[in-house]
Amino acid sequence: MQFSEQWLRGWVNPALNTEQLSDLLTMAGLEVEETVAAAPAFSGVVIAEVKECVKHENADRLRVTKVDVGTGELVQIVCGAPNVAVGVRVPCALPGAILPGDFKIKPTKMRGVESNGMLCSGKELGVPEDVDGLMLLPAGAPVGQSIRDYLGLDDQLFTLKITPNRADGLSIRGVAREVAALTGAALAPVAIEPVAPSIDDTRPVKIVAREACGRYLGRVVKGVNAAAATPAWMRQRLERSGLRSISAIVDITNYVLLEQGQPMHAFDLAKIEGGITVRQAQAGESLLCLNEKTVALQDKHLVIADDAKVLALGGIMGGELSGVTTASTDIFLESAFFAPKAIAGRARELGFGSDSSFRYERGVDFQLQREAIERATRLVLDICGGAAGPVVEEVAELPARPAVPLRVARVAKVLGVALSSQQIAEILGRLGLEFSLADEVFTVQAPSFRFDIEIEEDLIEEVARVYGYNQIPDDAPRSSMRMLRQPEELRPVDQLRHLLAARDYQEVVSYAFVDERWERDFAGNDKAIRLQNPIASQMSVMRSTLIGGLVDVLVGNINRKQPRVRVFEAARVFLRAEQGFDQPEKVAGLAWGPRLPEQWGVKAERVDFFDVKADVEALLHPVAAEYRKASHPAFHPGRCAEVRVDGKVVGVIGELHPQWVQAYDLPSAPVLFELDLAIVTARSRIKALPVSKFQPVRRDLALLVDEQVSAAALLAAFEAKRADIVTEIALFDVYRGKGVAEGKKSLAFSVLMQDNSRTLTDEDVEPAMQALLQAALELGAQLRV
Repeated sequence: MQFSEQWLRGWVNPALNTEQLSDLLTMAGLEVEETVAAAPAFSGVVIAEVKECVKHENADRLRVTKVDVGTGELVQIVCGAPNVAVGVRVPCALPGAILPGDFKIKPTKMRGVESNGMLCSGKELGVPEDVDGLMLLPAGAPVGQSIRDYLGLDDQLFTLKITPNRADGLSIRGVAREVAALTGAALAPVAIEPVAPSIDDTRPVKIVAREACGRYLGRVVKGVNAAAATPAWMRQRLERSGLRSISAIVDITNYVLLEQGQPMHAFDLAKIEGGITVRQAQAGESLLCLNEKTVALQDKHLVIADDAKVLALGGIMGGELSGVTTASTDIFLESAFFAPKAIAGRARELGFGSDSSFRYERGVDFQLQREAIERATRLVLDICGGAAGPVVEEVAELPARPAVPLRVARVAKVLGVALSSQQIAEILGRLGLEFSLADEVFTVQAPSFRFDIEIEEDLIEEVARVYGYNQIPDDAPRSSMRMLRQPEELRPVDQLRHLLAARDYQEVVSYAFVDERWERDFAGNDKAIRLQNPIASQMSVMRSTLIGGLVDVLVGNINRKQPRVRVFEAARVFLRAEQGFDQPEKVAGLAWGPRLPEQWGVKAERVDFFDVKADVEALLHPVAAEYRKASHPAFHPGRCAEVRVDGKVVGVIGELHPQWVQAYDLPSAPVLFELDLAIVTARSRIKALPVSKFQPVRRDLALLVDEQVSAAALLAAFEAKRADIVTEIALFDVYRGKGVAEGKKSLAFSVLMQDNSRTLTDEDVEPAMQALLQAALELGAQLRV
C-alpha cells in the first residue's frame, strides 16, 4: 500500500521525522518497503499571474509576458508555451532558482528580448501533468507563494509491505490508528456525520448468499453531476497513493477505500432493473467487467445482480454495462462486507485482481460499511451535488469475535520479559482492544477490524510489538542438552553432502513443485500429483524425480556462460501409493562439461558415464553395486544403467536422452544419477579384520566372451564360487581388436589370494582358480591363451 505522509499526518502527527516514523512502522510489523519524495528537489519557484502577453517581434512561437510574482513589480519573461495567456496563474522560476537536474535560472535574452525567469510546466518541475504546456493553477492560487508549499511537494510517499494477517493496515485510518497506538499521539479521524435523506427513493436489497455476504448497504443519490471535476486535493491524494484520477464518482469511491479501508462501488441507477440481490452465479451467466474482460461465471462466483442480469462480481470488480459514466445523473452507492473465504483465490483464478479483492480476501472491518457509505455520500453531494435517499441495509451472517484469554504469566514466559498487568492493560487499551482482568488473566475482545486475533499467541505478539522488539533482551538460552544416539548402521546425510562436495559437486535446493512437462519428460509420469492451488502455472505438480530440477539448474548455468557444472540435491520426491502418497528421499547428481577445470597440464576431456559411475560407487562404498543395462524416459537408451544392491534396484545412472538435450537447448548431454537415499545412508557395522603377515598371491584370468556378456555378470558368477582365500577380484583390461573375433571381447581379471595363517602354495591356489574358471565357462566364456 502506498500513501502520502502529509495525508497520514492529517490524522495523527507524532513528534517523529520521516525516517523515525518509517522505522517505527517497520519494527511494529507494518514494513515500510520504501519512501520516496513526492517531487524532486527544486527552489525559487513561486506562483505568478500573467498580466500581459504579446507576440515576440522576432519569433512566431514565442510570447513576451509580464507577470505578477507578488513583489509589487511586473517581471518580463519570454515564454513559448502554447497555453500562456493573460489571467492564468502558473509556476514561475525567478532568477537564482534551481530546477530539477541542477538547472539554474538566470536573466537572459531570447531573440533580442530580455527574459528574467521562466514560466514552468509540470514536467519541468518533476510533477507530470496531462496539460500540454504550462502547469495551470486554480484562479485562487495565492500569487507569490512558493509552489512547493502550495502543492504540498515537501511530502514523502510511503510504500508498506502488508502481510496477509494485517489487512487493518490497508487504509489511512488503519495506519493512523497504528501510529497513535505506538506513539501515544492524538488520533484525529475525519468526522463522519450521517447524511439526512432529502428524497424517498430506494432500491430493495436482498442477500441470498448469506455466508458469503454478511452485510450489504445501498443508497440512491439523484441529480448528480458526474462530469464535475475532482477536487485537486483529492486527485493529489489518489495520485500519491498510486491511483489515477478517472471521474469524480469513481474517484470518491477510491478515496473512501484508501481513507477508510472500505471498498465501494457506484452503479448507474438507470441501468438497474428492479432490486439488488447478492447471490451465487448461475449456469450460463457472464459479465463484461470494467477491465473489458468477459468472465464466464460459475456457481462458485459471488455476484451482485438486479432482477434481470448480473451487475458486478461481488468483492472483485464491477460490470462495464452498469458502471457510472460522466453522463450518469442518478447513482446507486454500494457498501458491503464479503467474507474472506468467499473472495480468496477467485481473482487469481480469473487472471485479474483489484484493490477491492485484495482487501476483501484478507478481511475488511464488518462494522465499517455504514460509516463508509455516509462518508461517500457526503463527498458526492459536496462535489457532484444531488439529493440522497435513505440507506437500505440487509444483514446476514457476520463473523463471530470470540473472547481470547491472555495470561500475564504466559506473556512473561514467551517474551522473556516480566510485564505487569498494568503495562499489558495500557498496551491493549492503546490498540483499541476491549478487555477485563481477573486473577492475572485478561479476557480480550478483538475489534471488528482485527481478523488476526484468535488465540493467546496473537495477543502476545501484539503486546511484544507495541512494547518494542528492541526492548526485549537478547539473552542466550540456557538448557541442558543431550546428544542423540547415532546408530552405527546409519550414515548421516551431511556426510554424504561432504563426500559429494569433496568430489567437486555443489549442492542445490529446488522446489518440490515442478512443471508438469518435467514429469512427462524425465519420469514418464502422465498422472503426476497435481496441486489444488499452485503458486505458479509452471509449478503445478509434485515432483517424482529430482532430475528435472537438476536439468533446470544446468540450463540456468549454461545461459550464464558457465563452462562446467557439477551439482547434486538430496530431497524428497512424491509418489502415489495404494493408500495416499509415498514420500521417499532421493539423492541425485548431474555432471556436464569438462572432466576437470581448464588447466595447462591436462588435456580437456568431456565428463562421461564412467566418471559419474565412479562418484556413485564412492557414495555406495563399501557396498558393491551391480550395474545392468536399463531403459529410462530421461536417459539415452544405450547409455543408461540401473543400479542394483543385493538384487534390488536402488537407482539409475546415465546420459540424458538426445531428445531432451535438443528440447531443453543443451549444447551436449549431461550425465546424471539418482539413488534411493535410504540405501545410500545404510551401512553395515564395522568389523575389525586382522592384517595378514603373509605375502598375497596374484593370478590373472583372461577370458573371451560374447559382446552381450557383461563384466558385472562375470563378477557376480565369481562371487558365487570364490574360495575363502580369494580376497579381491577386479577387472583391469577390456580388449577388442586384432586376435579377437568379431562379436567377441577379451576381459582380464586380477585375482588376489591371501591367508592369515600361512603362505599359500600352488595346491591352495589352483583349486580356487579352477572354481572361478568353471564359473566363467558356465556363462559361455573361453580361456584366452
